[in-house]
Amino acid sequence: MSTNTDEEELIPKKGATSVVWKWFGYKRSDIEQTTVLCKVCRKSIAAKHGNTTNLFQHLRQRHAVEWQECVALRDADASSSPKAPAKKQVTLAAAFSSVIPYDKKGPRGQAITDAVTHYNAKDMVPIYTVEKNGFIKMLQTIDPKYQLPSRKHFATVALPNLYNKTRARVAEQLQNIVYYSTTTDLWSSRTTHPYLSLTVHFIDGEWALRGMCLQTSYFPDDHTGEKKKTLASFFKKKTVSSTSQSEQDKIEAE
Repeated sequence: MSTNTDEEELIPKKGATSVVWKWFGYKRSDIEQTTVLCKVCRKSIAAKHGNTTNLFQHLRQRHAVEWQECVALRDADASSSPKAPAKKQVTLAAAFSSVIPYDKKGPRGQAITDAVTHYNAKDMVPIYTVEKNGFIKMLQTIDPKYQLPSRKHFATVALPNLYNKTRARVAEQLQNIVYYSTTTDLWSSRTTHPYLSLTVHFIDGEWALRGMCLQTSYFPDDHTGEKKKTLASFFKKKTVSSTSQSEQDKIEAE
């Protein structure tokens, strides 16, 4: 290989991304890559910190053929690159709406409150769960615009409303039932308080076996079959059978 400077092969710029560097480079001995040379005329071009403005200018003024090829490559590269979506200016109203809390009676706020109420009832968690810091943080992360109602609201408004709606829906489903059976269950809570639960069982119009707990009541008296029979007497006209937790308390249907 000739050692003549004009014939020495130039090496490309490290990390170069612009197409213009196809016509420019550095000597191998220029380890720091400080002096940019044109591959066509070997002229030194001032390109401080890798700036390409002077490189494009040099091609446009001195090398017309290479300049046209460079322009074509640049346009092709620009058309193939994904364009960033244009930023849409946010209106003042939209900016305020993004931080204004939901109306508590609005559709979104009410939907979240209903979901929290359903969670309390379905999973039988204590009502004071809505006051727990972790639960509040979770809701704020999911939707910062939602304001969680107070514990009192769930205890006196939300849960009673859910109970009434559920009771009405169950009553509507039971209207057209011809026969059903009931089961009673006496059980004790973790605090050893006795409770009595009454569950109705029936086959619906689509021949699907259904079961619904109709009532759970505090039951401080002795667990006797007579008291269960009194409770079950409301269903004697249509009841096929009624059984309790223990065999000795079995209630015979008429």
